Amino acid sequence: MRIAVTYENGNVFQHFGHTEQFKVYEVEDGKVVSSKVIGNDGQGHHALAVLLADKGVDVLICGGIGGGAVDALTAAGVDLCAGQSGNTDEVVEAYLRGELESTGANCDHHGHHHHEPPFEGKNVGKVVRAHYTGTFNDGTVFDSSYDRGEPLEFVCGGGMMIPGFDKAVAGMDVGEKKTVHLMPAEAYGESNPNNIFDVPMDAIRRGDELDIGVRIYLQTPNGQPFPATVIAKTGDTLTFDANHEMAGKELNFDIELVEVVE
Repeated sequence: MRIAVTYENGNVFQHFGHTEQFKVYEVEDGKVVSSKVIGNDGQGHHALAVLLADKGVDVLICGGIGGGAVDALTAAGVDLCAGQSGNTDEVVEAYLRGELESTGANCDHHGHHHHEPPFEGKNVGKVVRAHYTGTFNDGTVFDSSYDRGEPLEFVCGGGMMIPGFDKAVAGMDVGEKKTVHLMPAEAYGESNPNNIFDVPMDAIRRGDELDIGVRIYLQTPNGQPFPATVIAKTGDTLTFDANHEMAGKELNFDIELVEVVE
């Protein structure tokens, strides 16, 4: 599997049609084995999709992208994960963990958004940086940007974050702190029974050694990895749950808006 990311100075370049470089990652068994930066060969945005296809790219990760470019990528057989920002290496790892959601077409050549988020706020459409601590209702901390020493960067309203978090940041001032309680519909959704399925044990390498509770990466028919957890073993069959680990959970976030980048 080969993933390309629009690239500039280590970060995801935000305008697909104007990118001069891509960072291309070779992925095997759900892990990055190598990467290199390539130029766009002087191609304009109409030809970039063909360029990526010629380079054997299976997936493009980018920031902003227009509808025409999306159509060109589809025609070239390149999957798209748009609306991303931040360090390219970290974004690719998040993609491989199944944590990213594509916004699809989200801008024209002047940066105006075609899709409208279901909320308003002065930060919508801007790149923001925020610190946060996430807890369950019993007070257990499940994630904290403070522990990593680096605020989270994302496009507010771009569909990169769970809806409740995105909406909470939309109207905040820099330096403001806010606490929000999110029901599953505003977070990772309810558990979908269609994401629970059986797989023959011999269809997975060393499948007979997998224990209940183990989370591994499986692959879609087009080779895209996704995480799933073993929830049952019956005879020669493994039952997997591919729902997000947070599906069906109420979440709490203490949020601090650190910076509005643009």
